[in-house]
Amino acid sequence: MGNVSVNVMPQPHRSEPLPGAPPRAHLVELYDGDGSSLARNVGQYLFDGLHRGEGLLVIAGHEHTAAFRAELDRLGADSAAAERDQRLVVLGAHETLARFMIGDRPDPELFRATVTAAMRTVRRAGGGLRAYGEMVGILWQAGNTQAAVALEDHWNRMVAETEVDLYCAYPIDVFGSDFHAAVVDEILCAHTQLVPSGGTDLVRAIDRAMGDVLGSRADGLRPLMKANHRPAWGEVPPGEAVILWLRNNLPDYADEIVGRARRYCRAYA
Repeated sequence: MGNVSVNVMPQPHRSEPLPGAPPRAHLVELYDGDGSSLARNVGQYLFDGLHRGEGLLVIAGHEHTAAFRAELDRLGADSAAAERDQRLVVLGAHETLARFMIGDRPDPELFRATVTAAMRTVRRAGGGLRAYGEMVGILWQAGNTQAAVALEDHWNRMVAETEVDLYCAYPIDVFGSDFHAAVVDEILCAHTQLVPSGGTDLVRAIDRAMGDVLGSRADGLRPLMKANHRPAWGEVPPGEAVILWLRNNLPDYADEIVGRARRYCRAYA
C-alpha cells in the first residue's frame, strides 16, 4: 500500500478544543458510542461563543442537546436564559434534515432556505455566529455517505459566504476500522480541522502500544510518520495521524497496536 499523507497539527490545550481556530473554521469531531468527549468539547465551543457575544445555533439529537445544555451550565453559562434570549437556538437534527432532503439527497436551495431562516432567529451581541450540526453524522450512520459529503459541500458554501463557524460530528470511533484513510478521506477534505479525540493521552498510548508490538522497529518508523503531509485534508492531530498511517502502511500490525492504545487511553483517563 502507498503512504498516507497527513497534516499534523500542534496539540491544543485541553480546556478548549481548538484555541485560536481561524475565523470561519469548519471543525469536525469523530466520537465513539460514549459521546462524553463530544459533550465536553462542543460545550466548551458553545461556551466560548457565548463569552464572545456570538450567537449559537445547535442542530442535534435530543440526547446530545441535553448533554450540551448540561455542559454549558457546568461551565457557568445559563443555557435556559440563553435560549429564552435566542442567543442559543436549538433545532432537532432529524426534523431539520427532513426539511431539505429530496429522496436521499440534500437539495441545495431548500438547505440554504432552511439554514438561513434558522440563522436569522439567533440573536448575536457580538455579530458572530457559531453553529453545531450532526445532520451529516445521521446521513453517514444511515449509510448515505454521498449525501453526507454533499451536505458538507453545502455547509462549506454557507461558511464561505456568512460569518459562521461550524462544528460537525460523526459517530466514527478513531480506534475502529472505519477510521481509515479510504473511509474518512472525504470527511477530512471537507473540514479545516479535526478535533483531537484523546489529546496527549492518545499520543502517549499509541507510542507505548507501538513499542509493545514493534519493539525497536518503532524507532525507525516514527520519522516516516512525521514526514507525511496531505494538503487536501484539514489539520489532523498527531495521535489520529499516526492511526491513519498505521492502518494504511502496517495493516498486519495496526489492529493490535490500535487495540492496545485504546486500552492504555482508558487506563490514563
